[in-house]
Amino acid sequence: MPSHLPDDDEWLLQERQRIGRCIRDARMHRNLTQEQVFLAIPASRSFFQEIESGLGNPTLSMLLRIARILDVSIGELLS
Repeated sequence: MPSHLPDDDEWLLQERQRIGRCIRDARMHRNLTQEQVFLAIPASRSFFQEIESGLGNPTLSMLLRIARILDVSIGELLS
């Protein structure tokens, strides 16, 4: 791996945190609570909180459901 790139674990954590912030921002923009979203996915409260904080590792299916609930494209969540 080129030395100018962060190690894989660090990079993955940074990306999950960025995606979690996008999810939280979209949720708050739509005035939705965490509970409204995690019940609609469905997921547990703690797992959804982990997703928003960047500690959780959601599946693609879960990200698609979150995007649909938040009325955004999957690309918006990943950008």
